[in-house]
Amino acid sequence: MMSSDEAVDLSFTDEELTLFALAADADQAIPDDAVPFDTHRQPFGNLLPDWYMPPPASHRGSRRRSIVGAVIILSLVLVNVFGLCVTEGQLEIAW
Repeated sequence: MMSSDEAVDLSFTDEELTLFALAADADQAIPDDAVPFDTHRQPFGNLLPDWYMPPPASHRGSRRRSIVGAVIILSLVLVNVFGLCVTEGQLEIAW
């Protein structure tokens, strides 16, 4: 661990980041002992903004939203099953 007296500059220039990115091997396999990004993020602060790499999260919608979404999808599928088209906003026979 670093003591509070040691000041370390962890900032990189755009040119340095570009060189790191170009030097990386994209075909290299991920090792079995790899750890998530957030594990190393805390000791070094916020090196990347949250909008660039937000933490993974799952959003569970309400039951009402799920039903509305299912009704919309089902209605579009039924329209296609009957050979109709709604791509221009009006229901018409697709020929």
